[in-house]
Amino acid sequence: STPLFEGISADMSAEELEISRSTPGARFDAPSPSAPSAPAPAGKEDKVVAPQASAEVEAFVAQLLADPEQPLVLFALEWCEFCWSLRKLFAQCAMPYRSVDLDSTAYQRDDRGGQIRAVLAARTGSRTIPQVFVGGQFIGGCTETFDMFRDGRLQQLLRASGVAFDEGARVEPESLLP
Repeated sequence: STPLFEGISADMSAEELEISRSTPGARFDAPSPSAPSAPAPAGKEDKVVAPQASAEVEAFVAQLLADPEQPLVLFALEWCEFCWSLRKLFAQCAMPYRSVDLDSTAYQRDDRGGQIRAVLAARTGSRTIPQVFVGGQFIGGCTETFDMFRDGRLQQLLRASGVAFDEGARVEPESLLP
């Protein structure tokens, strides 16, 4: 045990179990498998090669971000505590969202999750996860989303995108952090 995790229960709370059930096909009882890394070109073994996104994956991301039926999109990792914090915010405010869990089994084949991350990095200039979009607009990660929620800009964007949510919900975003 490390001091970093002292006092943290190994069991999930009822709220965490409910959120986990909202992520179809997710495995929370085992660590996420590591994606295989692409081999480095000859002579460049010390460099990490970023996955190349196929045209199909680029079109998939563009379609997700342009979908008027699901304008709030979260690109996440199943094991990421900051992603869980955002899921808690969205749940407490009844904000409907689309979650794309890049390390889930659904995105492991042909390193689809890695390809999606490459597309996101090219679009946003950011390699970090989570990434949140509203109405196709990149708003940032956990910190930026919490800041926008706190000052009302997130709610304004959701309204402008036609997203119905619990406008009376009172949430202190930092209380949702691990």
